[in-house]
Amino acid sequence: MLTQIRRSIVLALFFAIILGLAYPLVETGLANVLFPARAKGSLTPYGSTEIGQHWTGDRWFHGRPDLDNDTETGGTNLGPRSKQLLDNTKALVAFWHAQGVDPTQELVTTSGSEVDPDISQKSALVQIPMIQRSTGISASRLRQLIDAQTTGPEYGIFGDGYVNVLSLNRALAAIEGR
Repeated sequence: MLTQIRRSIVLALFFAIILGLAYPLVETGLANVLFPARAKGSLTPYGSTEIGQHWTGDRWFHGRPDLDNDTETGGTNLGPRSKQLLDNTKALVAFWHAQGVDPTQELVTTSGSEVDPDISQKSALVQIPMIQRSTGISASRLRQLIDAQTTGPEYGIFGDGYVNVLSLNRALAAIEGR
């Protein structure tokens, strides 16, 4: 019986070392070699390009709305008949209209995670009048900026092109000399 207990303890320690230490270290090392930016959280001095940032003011491009809650992610579970969802959406539409923007559906609805860092190219383009009025940058220059920051479909075929809002706003700030 003592032999079986000793074998069990040795086997448990062996798998704890292999699966609890060696495997995670190998995976982390491979991730750092193969995907260095993503392995480090895609952090920039201005935030992560993988997590949507909250932008205020009419001189910045805005991403999808979130709950304005820094401690939670995920959907709200509000269904299509929810009065609260309808009120939230109407308030966002009114906000965008006050900015001179005819919003896309994406700009007035949250994503599933509520931290989506990207918007469609169309959602960026509809914000041009607001940005132009606030910054004085020409609409054609803003279109060029959006085109330069647009990433095509995954592998050239999956989905539509998208724009990372943080990267777009950093490029906008560079134009303004900020």
